[in-house]
Amino acid sequence: MMLVGGGRVRGSEVVMGPPGALYVSQIFKIRDITLSIEPAPDVTRDTNVTLRCQAAVSSSGQEALSREYRIYKDGNTIYSKNTSTSEDLLYPLSEARVSNSGKYKCKISIEQQDMTSRAEKLTVAGLSKPLLHINKGVVSEGEEVTATCTAPGETGSFFFYFYEDSKEIQEKQVNSNQAEARLHFSSTGYHKIHCGYTVLVTPESFKSKESLSVTVSVKELPIVAVLEIFPKSKIYEGDKLDIFCSVKNDPRSSESINLYLSQGSQLLSSGYSTVNHSMVALAKDPGEFECRLEMGNVRKFDTKAVSVTELFSVPTLTMYPAEVFQREYMTLNCRSESSASERLGRDELTYTLDPTESPLISKVNGVFSVKALLYDFNYTCVAKAKEIVKRSETLTVRPKVAVSTPKISVVGRVVIGQSFKILCQSDIGSLPINYTLLWGYDQLNITTVKEPFQQALFTVTVRKSDEISKYMCEARNGQKEAPLSKRLNATVIVPLTNPILTVLPHLPEISEGDHLYLICGVNGTPPVTFKWYRVGNEHPLYTITTHMNNTNYRVSALSKEHSGMYYCEAINHANILVRSDLVTIEVRLALWKKVLIGGFYAAPLYDGTEGRVTNGARDSVASLPVDISNRSSYMRVEGAAVSVWSERRPEEANDEESSMVSNEPDVEYTEVVHPRPLDPARVPPKKGTDTVYSELQNSPHGATDHHDYLRDSKQRGKRPSKFPDKNKGIWAGARLTSLSPHQISRGSVEYAELNSEQPGINHFPPEINHHQELPVD
Repeated sequence: MMLVGGGRVRGSEVVMGPPGALYVSQIFKIRDITLSIEPAPDVTRDTNVTLRCQAAVSSSGQEALSREYRIYKDGNTIYSKNTSTSEDLLYPLSEARVSNSGKYKCKISIEQQDMTSRAEKLTVAGLSKPLLHINKGVVSEGEEVTATCTAPGETGSFFFYFYEDSKEIQEKQVNSNQAEARLHFSSTGYHKIHCGYTVLVTPESFKSKESLSVTVSVKELPIVAVLEIFPKSKIYEGDKLDIFCSVKNDPRSSESINLYLSQGSQLLSSGYSTVNHSMVALAKDPGEFECRLEMGNVRKFDTKAVSVTELFSVPTLTMYPAEVFQREYMTLNCRSESSASERLGRDELTYTLDPTESPLISKVNGVFSVKALLYDFNYTCVAKAKEIVKRSETLTVRPKVAVSTPKISVVGRVVIGQSFKILCQSDIGSLPINYTLLWGYDQLNITTVKEPFQQALFTVTVRKSDEISKYMCEARNGQKEAPLSKRLNATVIVPLTNPILTVLPHLPEISEGDHLYLICGVNGTPPVTFKWYRVGNEHPLYTITTHMNNTNYRVSALSKEHSGMYYCEAINHANILVRSDLVTIEVRLALWKKVLIGGFYAAPLYDGTEGRVTNGARDSVASLPVDISNRSSYMRVEGAAVSVWSERRPEEANDEESSMVSNEPDVEYTEVVHPRPLDPARVPPKKGTDTVYSELQNSPHGATDHHDYLRDSKQRGKRPSKFPDKNKGIWAGARLTSLSPHQISRGSVEYAELNSEQPGINHFPPEINHHQELPVD
């Protein structure tokens, strides 16, 4: 060893020594350590087993290293040794036992280094046969026997078991290979005893074979328990019983004797030498009596069964009728089915009703007339004779509640031709209730309501509105009388039919600027939702819900673009959609446009008389000057027997004056002369034409209100006072106030068809009712 300074090297470390010194020793390394079990890991009992611990250590010097070995079993140290030799450590297990089974490890420590081997498991099979020893082979009743069970040569933690005739009677847990048990035998005769054990080796256990059996003879003691009961026969309810419990052949030993008298689980009396008890015999009580004797570990018994005859049976309580309504009378019958006539007189057995304050009407020999209460009530019958009292089972009377007059109603809506449900329901009444649906007084159907939330529903159909009032319903739940509901009152919905789309004005009279009314009418029950459509449009033009069977949709200020095919749809709560036929509407030119166009084609020429302008050749129309600016001009055209005047108020001579003087609507007059044939049977009139004067009043909003005046026979040939004198108003040009030159030049030219009479047009719109749209279910 070399001194370098003040320390010393141990393994790979330097250990400091005295100041100024340094010790340097050899360097080492533990490379490996193993544990092996010899001769094998699995052996039988009594095999000599060796645990070999082998370590591989490398060292830089020749000096022996001090080593510490430890042997572990199941994690616990069972052996340790310090050595400086490099030889293997051997740990012997001589005559191995089951208790040696387990997992073993080996650990080596050299200075500051250590290493542990891998665990190896040793299994030892086989246990020694147990030995049983009994201190006495013959004993008297109650005498104790000591039994000893031994596991020869075994070690560890044990459970010992003792058996009597193959039935385990005791168990002992010990840490030695021997256990004792003190045994007492419950009966005389021969008893076979044997034992066995189990060795606990965590986490397993190993059970041994059973020992040989040992016989123990138990002799009976002469001591006896005696039970006596008087009277011995023909015992009736109410009789007095005298019971005695005593000891026979008392051995007069030092041990005391205890007696116990019991009936079933009830202890009646107890004592030392003699016990007695008196009681009244009851048929309902158990008839088994026991006299029990105990002296140390000796126990003797004597039992007897007593038969007691009933004086009368337990009464039963019944009611009639089985169902009763509130405040109705009922009969309660209390009766015992059997009685001992040889012991009981006719009047000794009495019956009462409990509670006694029950509303009794009368009582005759157990028969009670009672008035039912308004609520549930419990009754009990009490029978009594010779101090014996017996009670019947409780009878609960649940008075039924009479069913109230039912109410009849419909569920949902009633639609002619469609099935619907009728609900019949009473506010009060005990279930079950039978509901009968009647039509008139004829029975249609019956429904029974058995559950609280069940409903009596009937499915029916009506074909006419007045049929609904013929339905009634009847309710019955056992009463003599069944109340009848009122007649059914409900709104009957008539499905919509016969949808018709009417147009005002009439189709031939529809012109530009008119107000068009599309009137949709149906037959059926309102409210009704109406919708108007134009062919080619997916969405309705207008929708309204009304409580009337007809309504209209108004189109203001018609134009040619309004021409097309129209129809309407309607629906009510019957949810049956109906649709009208298609109506084709053609919007014609306005009347003043026709007149103007006709004026251009009827070449006006001044004839020099009466201020008239006469019709000339059509090719002269180009020479007709048209004054577009003068709004006070008049025009009369006579061509094909047609004359037209147009008047503008004098105060509205020009546009500027019109805007400054008045806001009243423009007024135009037109005289239409219709030719008519002469009737040879009548005096020819002064003129061969009928003249119709039409006042065209233009409103400030641009709409035209028409007021037609058809002159009678006395007025023919005359003009309204508003018309100017024709002699003063002769002119060769016409002024158009509502048509621009551009409008005149475009489009096709239509002739004013004024030669035929046309029916008057009613321009007063029908009443319009505005309602919300009908919800469609």
